[in-house]
Amino acid sequence: MDKELIIALVAMAGTLMGSFGGIITSSKLTSYRLGKLEEKVDKHNSFAERMPVVEEKIKVLNHRVEDIENITGVNAKTDNANFTK
Repeated sequence: MDKELIIALVAMAGTLMGSFGGIITSSKLTSYRLGKLEEKVDKHNSFAERMPVVEEKIKVLNHRVEDIENITGVNAKTDNANFTK
């Protein structure tokens, strides 16, 4: 009976060590993956902040092109103007 009790205690100790070791490893992995996810979110947020600026610049450029077209009488969308380098 003593052998069986010792074997059961050793098995229980091994099980507990494996369980807690897995929890610690899992926690580290989760923290690592959350860190990587936060980096991706930061990149996306930076991109999302810059897009309205780019859109506004495109709008301004389109107006400038229209002004130039009105002055010169050339419409880049409809005319097949051959520009030389």
